[in-house]
Amino acid sequence: MAEVTSIHPADLRAIENNLGAIHNDLQTLDRGVDNVNNNVRVVYDEVGKLAQEFQDFVSVQIRANRLSQAEVRLVKIRQELEKKFGHYDIVRRTTTGILQADDLGIVKKDTISTATEELMISTPNYWLAPCLVALAAWINDQPELAEKALKEGIKRNDEKTSLFFALICRRADRKAACLKWTQRYLANQDEENLDRKTIIILDAFASGLLGADSEGVISRQMTEWLEHLAEKPGFVEQQTAQWSDAINLKRKPIDDSSYTYLKKYSKTWPILEDVLEGAYLHAEILEYFTNIFEQEPSNDTVKVQLDEILNSLVVDFDDEELPLRREEKFEQFVVDFEGDENRARQNMQVEQSAFDTHKDFTQLLTDAAMKPESSNASVSTQKFSIALSKEWVSNAYNDVVAKNRIKIPNEIEINVDTFNDKTTDGQNEGELIAKFGALVDQEKAGALAQCALTSFDNFCLYGGGVIAAIGVFMLASGNMFLGLIAIIAGIGMILNHFSKKKKIEVNRQNIEAQFEQKRTNGSQIIRATLAEVVDFRSEFAEKDAESQKVVDFLEQISPDQYVRKLSDSNRRIKV
Repeated sequence: MAEVTSIHPADLRAIENNLGAIHNDLQTLDRGVDNVNNNVRVVYDEVGKLAQEFQDFVSVQIRANRLSQAEVRLVKIRQELEKKFGHYDIVRRTTTGILQADDLGIVKKDTISTATEELMISTPNYWLAPCLVALAAWINDQPELAEKALKEGIKRNDEKTSLFFALICRRADRKAACLKWTQRYLANQDEENLDRKTIIILDAFASGLLGADSEGVISRQMTEWLEHLAEKPGFVEQQTAQWSDAINLKRKPIDDSSYTYLKKYSKTWPILEDVLEGAYLHAEILEYFTNIFEQEPSNDTVKVQLDEILNSLVVDFDDEELPLRREEKFEQFVVDFEGDENRARQNMQVEQSAFDTHKDFTQLLTDAAMKPESSNASVSTQKFSIALSKEWVSNAYNDVVAKNRIKIPNEIEINVDTFNDKTTDGQNEGELIAKFGALVDQEKAGALAQCALTSFDNFCLYGGGVIAAIGVFMLASGNMFLGLIAIIAGIGMILNHFSKKKKIEVNRQNIEAQFEQKRTNGSQIIRATLAEVVDFRSEFAEKDAESQKVVDFLEQISPDQYVRKLSDSNRRIKV
């Protein structure tokens, strides 16, 4: 009888325990990997935020450093001006002092002569010094000395000396002599290359201070200048560009705190900000012009007004000071714009003409009207310059308005994460939300499609079962070692299958949650951005409509009416 071999069941509890521990370790590892992935995403988000914050910080710091630098440079430039040209100030201040002392008769004439002679010695080559000697000699009735000093003054600077004595003679009520000096000054002028001090004659004329004898000379001369300039090719285009630049100089940065979403979620925002700033310009220009024309003419005596104009002539910096004055103006712009050097440079380019030693007559009018601080023009001159240039100002202003309106985008971009679309007036909320939802669904589907078991993971379930079964058979056949290995491998593959399947299920749930959060947040952002688009369109329309007020204001200005208004008589000047 054959011997029956009995099979004793193997004790697999230790193996099961070890496999359970391996399974737990695999789950722990999976959770760790998930945590690492989440942490990596958080780190990426934080890095992006930190990068933006760093860029913002760098930008703010650069502007703060440039602001501090500009403040230091201003001090150094002014110290250098004082060092190089401070002695000119003594001569300048003495001029009005001599005139007022002579009016009051409380200073000895010898004292005046001595003071002017000392200034002549201490300020060589300065044009005003011999003029003061001539003035003192005139007061002391010393014609020969006055003649010599006059010749030296004319030699040093014919234009300024002629202008100085035209005003001095008018102040002394010597109208015939004033007329001669004025004619001499104008004879030296070229309408295409006028001395920047010509603003002084324009100032006196606009203020009605030169008297009836000189009016014909100056108005006729201005008419000739304008006629000659108008004959030049491209004259109208030049005036439009010239006044457009001056008008745009009055633009100011807008308060963009009401457009936080457009700033962040629309690539169109820089254009919107620019055109809205252009719309706000209308109110700025209207206020600027209104403030000028609402100021009443001076009620001071002729002598007081002439002293102010004389003071402008002698106190205003001379040509040799211009390089430092340009630097001073630029650094002051940097301070005014809180360290924004690009904005300062843009304004300086427009302001530059005010520092030119010579310019054409129309540029003189533009600078007088729009840059009074740099050109030292009085309010009277501003009024007259704007009135005389009314046609060019209107053309330029209409051109500025038209160009700003052309820049208004018909469609405004909405950029939320990976969503990019457009709106015209913010009224297509439903359409954009639907498109955004479709994009989220598409992206979610794509992300979920990536969360699937691989072929190997699917094979692990069935393949692992087969291998485990083989291991049991081998174990039963007496091959303990290989059988155990096969059983462990098979069960490991089965556990890997279910572990990966569970992980994928968790990932899919996370993806669902993430994309639903994206849908919710994105929809809120789109709604808020569209609301700001509506606000922008409304605000722009409101501010842009104010341009008509400027047009109406300019329309009612008339040069002849304006000059008649300034006069002490009923004269009418046809310019």
